[in-house]
Amino acid sequence: MNRPGPDSADQSANKGDDAVWLDLVARLESMPSSALDEPLPAEELPKEPVPEQGPGPDAVPGKTTSRSFQDFDPLGLSKRGAAEGPGTGEGEGGGTAGPRDYDVEDENGFVPEDPPSLAGTEPLTMLAWIGAVGGPLALLFTAMFWRSAPLLAVMGILVAFLASVVYLIMKLPQEKDENDDGARV
Repeated sequence: MNRPGPDSADQSANKGDDAVWLDLVARLESMPSSALDEPLPAEELPKEPVPEQGPGPDAVPGKTTSRSFQDFDPLGLSKRGAAEGPGTGEGEGGGTAGPRDYDVEDENGFVPEDPPSLAGTEPLTMLAWIGAVGGPLALLFTAMFWRSAPLLAVMGILVAFLASVVYLIMKLPQEKDENDDGARV
């Protein structure tokens, strides 16, 4: 990974990250290798403040601030106490309302139109679609289950497939409608 040069314009954005990284490396190098495999007990954890990540609007260079769990608690878990019983919060489960507590009541929402009936389809077009989709499937099943199929049967399936595809391509519209913006399929 390439690091920006010392005269780069965005070098100030990396100063906080570099300080945190150097502090982490220094602490890991000072520990014995057996201590790295085991977590530290709560009383032996360092009590030093965590450096602030990124410059904030009121950030002072070189100053570190102490952060608590409430600063990193987007769900509001720290506000739920043991004294708070069920039914005291805003949501159904006694806690604050979450995204699954929201009920959508949209009366005039999107309702897709019914697809056209296949009964009204032109028979030759339906036969062409069956040949275009069924041809490769028939070749696959022939190769799997009827290995000694005569060459004439395989060639017939292949010709039916190609004729179906050519017919469907020829039925495509020849000119583009200038008033169509392409928003509808």
